[in-house]
Amino acid sequence: MSIHRFVLPDAGKAAEACAHQVLFHLENALSANGTATFAVSGGNSPRALFECLVAARFDWSRVHLFWVDERCVPVNHPQSNFRMADQAFLIPARFPHRNAHRVYTELRPDRAAERYAEDIRAVFDINDGQVPALDLVHPGIGADGHTASLFPGDPLIADREVLTAAVYAEKLAQYRVTMLPAILVNAKHTVVYSPGADKAPVIRDVWEAPYDPVRLPAQLVRHSRQVSWFLDEPAAAQLT
Repeated sequence: MSIHRFVLPDAGKAAEACAHQVLFHLENALSANGTATFAVSGGNSPRALFECLVAARFDWSRVHLFWVDERCVPVNHPQSNFRMADQAFLIPARFPHRNAHRVYTELRPDRAAERYAEDIRAVFDINDGQVPALDLVHPGIGADGHTASLFPGDPLIADREVLTAAVYAEKLAQYRVTMLPAILVNAKHTVVYSPGADKAPVIRDVWEAPYDPVRLPAQLVRHSRQVSWFLDEPAAAQLT
């Protein structure tokens, strides 16, 4: 296990550095295997990272894209993680949509989670019960310590066998489909882009508090294989 932390002057510089690392890992995977797999987070934070990836003019034709989690809303809904990525990344980067493996939110949440796991297994050509090793995962970090759609206290945080699940976020009154720790901690590489002063308290706790992922699910990232954190100075302000 290897953990690296990079603190940049502002969110834009942090996004640029993170994008450089993303492309480095994807290029290595393409050189080694001919294809690469990449899971991205949702919300608004990844937008700056996506813009940097678009500007790089990378050849995405052999990259398979997944979502760490998705809100159970229509694909054209303003809260859709797929919609945001489609507008900010897939369309301007000319990413091949056949390689973008979205969550089918038009299905019931439980069935959408099952279908998503089936799609993941199909891309990796693995059987039920096997866990894939994504080349790269970019998980988000919430101000409350959640990552993916694993919120504090969720019993699924302890699951190391199931790939995906439908969860109900009580505080948001919303169903979501999320990758589970089995996938998240098994990724070959993990990059975290988490800027902003509002993230400073949780970034401090994730790094420095005793390991307790039930209380702070984002601490799961600490047990990934190779992790690189990209923070701006406001987000890193409370780190010792």
